[in-house]
Amino acid sequence: MSLALSAGERADILSRHKTAIEGSRKTRLITILVVAFMVGLFLYAVSTFEVTIWRVLSGFGNLGTFVVLMLPPDPGSLARAMIFVKALFETIAIAFLGTILAAILAFPLGFLAARNVVANKIVHFLARRSLDTVRGVDALIWALIWVNVVGLGPFAGMLAIMTADLGAFGKLFSEAIEASDNKASEGVVSTGGGKLHQIRFGLIPQVLPVIASQVLYFIESNTRSSTIIGIVGAGGIGLYLAETIRTLEWQQTSFLILLILAAVSAIDFLSGKLRFAIIGKRAV
Repeated sequence: MSLALSAGERADILSRHKTAIEGSRKTRLITILVVAFMVGLFLYAVSTFEVTIWRVLSGFGNLGTFVVLMLPPDPGSLARAMIFVKALFETIAIAFLGTILAAILAFPLGFLAARNVVANKIVHFLARRSLDTVRGVDALIWALIWVNVVGLGPFAGMLAIMTADLGAFGKLFSEAIEASDNKASEGVVSTGGGKLHQIRFGLIPQVLPVIASQVLYFIESNTRSSTIIGIVGAGGIGLYLAETIRTLEWQQTSFLILLILAAVSAIDFLSGKLRFAIIGKRAV
């Protein structure tokens, strides 16, 4: 049987499905406007930042000079090295505690922000917008706020990580809940279960591995973020990193950077093992 279409049949199909095949005029216009805006923004940024090939090449030359000054990595003394290692563990503790507390607080908020759990549009809207507001402020800004509230030190850093991650976790958890399969909840209802039983036995077993994986990733990511907030006085190794850069102690700076890289790599390895233990390895 021949599947070839005659010219008349092709013309008929094109006339009946022209919008689906060629796209609507409105869609094409929006696409053109978006592309034009992105190109204009790129050109504006290049002209405003005064980006030139010479500045890029000279920047690479200066970077090479700093790399030479950083070699070999040297803490200066054993006592100084021990101080740096202690500060590194303080940074890891800030990231760990801040992330865990944020996850605990965001867990119930994720259910409030999920459409398939809370049908009330007002509650859903307030929960979503509250999470957006918290997430819209960077961790460094939260660190500056908490330093002024509770004073200098790792406690302020932990609160900054917790607050910054609260909004992100709330959004991620709510999206994981909304993406869950409703069949499990329907099965709970069919056996006479109520709303709380649906959440406990229908939703939580599905989303818990996803949530655990996200928390593990954020612990790794926040280890890097904690070094930045330490620069503003929120404790951790970032304070020493800023000090060595300010005093031009480049060999100590490179030693601190290596410590941070080693810690992030170790946490990444451990979190990967834990993640696979929770969600299982995917079949290739």
